[in-house]
Amino acid sequence: MLVVVDIGNTNITLGIYDGDTLLGSFRLTTKLKRTSDEFGSSILSFLSANQVTIDEIDDVIIASVVPKIMHSFNNGVRKYLKKEPIIIGPGIRTGISVQTDSPRTLGADRIVDAAGAYYTYGGPVLVIDFGTATTYDYIAADTTFQYGVIAPGIEISAQALWTQAAKLQEIEIKKPRSILCKNTVSSMQAGLIYGYIGQVEYIIKEFKRALKTDMKVVATGGLGRILYKETDLIDLYDPDLTFKGLKIIYDKCTGNDR
Repeated sequence: MLVVVDIGNTNITLGIYDGDTLLGSFRLTTKLKRTSDEFGSSILSFLSANQVTIDEIDDVIIASVVPKIMHSFNNGVRKYLKKEPIIIGPGIRTGISVQTDSPRTLGADRIVDAAGAYYTYGGPVLVIDFGTATTYDYIAADTTFQYGVIAPGIEISAQALWTQAAKLQEIEIKKPRSILCKNTVSSMQAGLIYGYIGQVEYIIKEFKRALKTDMKVVATGGLGRILYKETDLIDLYDPDLTFKGLKIIYDKCTGNDR
């Protein structure tokens, strides 16, 4: 079995694959400081909940955009799972050719999502990941990662409202009943949701206009679930896209993709 790990700025998400079947997933917050023992015991609890033993784990593969926790996390994997984790980075065979100005600065999560989208749904494809930041990444039909856009995530935008404006309160991010709002909370919700939908649709249209081609548009990330339903320009929402990308890259690294 394979443990796949996505370490993002907000959450650490783990999944277990038995062959090509995702058995389950588990989420931890990234922002709490943890020791290697705490990471290791959390992983063991996750495995136990899915009735998986340490001896059944063949490998661990990790995509991380948070370097400062990698020492503790990797040591937790080594100590408790007895495995040397595969880390997505330079030199790892991903199946995606990065043709940007500075390929080494491209986040591992974006490469993994690109692989997941391209090898699952084909290309050309525009991958939108609604995370702490929202990324829009274009992968051409020949597997090349060519262009990307990075925007503040909807949660960052929301936090800016209630931390920078003294009289605005913290709110739940959800779609209000109508754009015609009569109170502060629903007014903020409308601005966030409808404003973000406008951003998403405009960027998708600009990609298609600039490239003069049509493309599949695939969304992932927690809040993508809300926004996907509000526009016809996103073709599908795949909450497990990063897990799929990690599994695809693992198969390429180990020769199991043949």
